[in-house]
Amino acid sequence: MTALDDVTPRPARRIPFPVVDEVARHCQQDEEPETVHIEVRLPGPLDPTRLRSAFVEALHRHPRVLMREAPGPWWRRRYEWELTADPDVEVVSFARPGRDALRDARARALTQPPPLSLSPPIRLEVVAALPDEGTALVVTINHTALDGPACLRVLATAAELYGGKDNSPTAPPVRTATAGPPAEAAPSHWSPPARVAPGTPGPSPGNGVLVTELPLPHRPKVSPYTVNDQLMVATALTVAHWNREHGARPRPLRITMPVDDRPRDTTMPIGNGTRLVEVAFTPDELGRATTDMPALLHRTATRTRALKSLPRPQLGHGAALLATPVLPVPWRAALARTLRRAAAPWTSTTLLSNIGRIPYSLDFGDVAGRAHAVWFSAPARMPRGLTFTTASTAGRLHLAVRWSHALLGPGDGARLRDLFEHHLHATEVPR
Repeated sequence: MTALDDVTPRPARRIPFPVVDEVARHCQQDEEPETVHIEVRLPGPLDPTRLRSAFVEALHRHPRVLMREAPGPWWRRRYEWELTADPDVEVVSFARPGRDALRDARARALTQPPPLSLSPPIRLEVVAALPDEGTALVVTINHTALDGPACLRVLATAAELYGGKDNSPTAPPVRTATAGPPAEAAPSHWSPPARVAPGTPGPSPGNGVLVTELPLPHRPKVSPYTVNDQLMVATALTVAHWNREHGARPRPLRITMPVDDRPRDTTMPIGNGTRLVEVAFTPDELGRATTDMPALLHRTATRTRALKSLPRPQLGHGAALLATPVLPVPWRAALARTLRRAAAPWTSTTLLSNIGRIPYSLDFGDVAGRAHAVWFSAPARMPRGLTFTTASTAGRLHLAVRWSHALLGPGDGARLRDLFEHHLHATEVPR
């Protein structure tokens, strides 16, 4: 028998779960699934056959996304990803037209994570053109496997394949390093931070989300802080304001901030590639913001620059120990869940994920057009229960406020959005 006659199927390639994936897998909950929701608006319609073909080809161009959790015995020491040659399921679907089609697609993105047992852990739902809104692409990612920037890279490849337009990433903005005032002592990480005060919890588990479009905040051309620092200050002031309105005792805030150093071109590693840092604020400095906003912005810039420059594992040093394969996976999972519950009081107050300026044009050709809005929303699982995610496209800021139904209700989300807009405007320090 020749080599050509040998049709014995080759085993699929397997790779161990990275630390971030394994810890997320340990702590999965059906009540609050950890999905990342991405929403892209295009001015025109899309052809279903062409879009399916382009998106599947994009998955093949980034083969690391074609993966599923490999089966194994209960005593296995590691979870493993099994890379597949093709998708196991149809990944692109088209929503039934209707007035509530977009609302329902968004709700599915928060409540129906793609199963890890089927490749790939991503779904794309298209909501057909609506009056004054265009076409919406609603992407759902299982956050155990992928993050938003990695999925956006795949979507940019699909746009290029569909429309034939160049979707290469634009160069990142050049930052001018400017010395600011010395950083003041930050609150200790050994004391529990403030929690978001409860509002009007919903009757069902899961997350809610609200998306909105805002003007980009103005800042002087030569300033020691970035738009990201303005967003960080606005987040801190929003939560402090909300807590005051609800009678919570002032406590230091800690805001988790993902940092992503990956390239945005086709060499970008696909997976969960961000590392998490925490930016701290004292009640006193937030209270002085109305009289000395420049000082707060400068201190925040100093803190964020220092945190970004420090080498650190993605989830810290403790998480790496949880993923050490010395015990069977179920035992490590039980330990991880126990430690997560014990550490709940020390979990950061909230999370601000600033994707920044979308580096791709997301141009789907002459008919569908170029994206004019892109929203992301990060999971808002308790004990945080609240996240803010921002991105900028076409000179506008796109904000998603996402909350846990166990903590807040839709009216609370709207109030937090209004507070965020107010405090973001307050960061616009004149020259």
